[in-house]
Amino acid sequence: SVIDSFTGNYNGLDGLFEKGCEFMALPIVTIMVPVLALGFIIHIFYGCWLTWQNIKARGGYKRYEAASVAAADSWSAKNMAVLGVVILGFLAFHLTHFWAKMQLAMFIGAEEGNPYDLLDATFGRWWVLVLYLAWFVAIWFHLCHGFWSMFQTVGWNNQVWFKRLKVIGIVVATLICLGFAAVGINAFLQANALI
Repeated sequence: SVIDSFTGNYNGLDGLFEKGCEFMALPIVTIMVPVLALGFIIHIFYGCWLTWQNIKARGGYKRYEAASVAAADSWSAKNMAVLGVVILGFLAFHLTHFWAKMQLAMFIGAEEGNPYDLLDATFGRWWVLVLYLAWFVAIWFHLCHGFWSMFQTVGWNNQVWFKRLKVIGIVVATLICLGFAAVGINAFLQANALI
């Protein structure tokens, strides 16, 4: 999950990156990888289905005819599918540069990549950092809307909690994305011997 990855990666700031890598090599993590992948697949299919249902409910894919101040009409809500595609694309990039060269390699018995070398090779280029920061912004928008929307979907919303859930979602999304940004910036600075 986003929070698990953040806590594992954030350890790199204090030289505990190796501990995070050791954690990622534990058997329970190896077992949970297919479960997490299945969760992502279900989330993606459900998101596509929900987008399709919204398009059908509007009578086709057309923009809203009148401006609305409803929370569901936020920029994030209108662009969840686009945000999802951006996030999925960068997730594929991230997995091929890190997970496939470490955890997958270990799982299939191939030679594992050195985590520090992988970080340096990936984050040694400024444009990779810029792409990662853009990815974190997309994740921020996706999480801000998705957090409170999840509660609304299961019926856990009312006038008292609606605003609270939105604020909690913004705070959680901001903390996660700022943490990821700090890791990316730190990796870039270290890869380029700037700190």
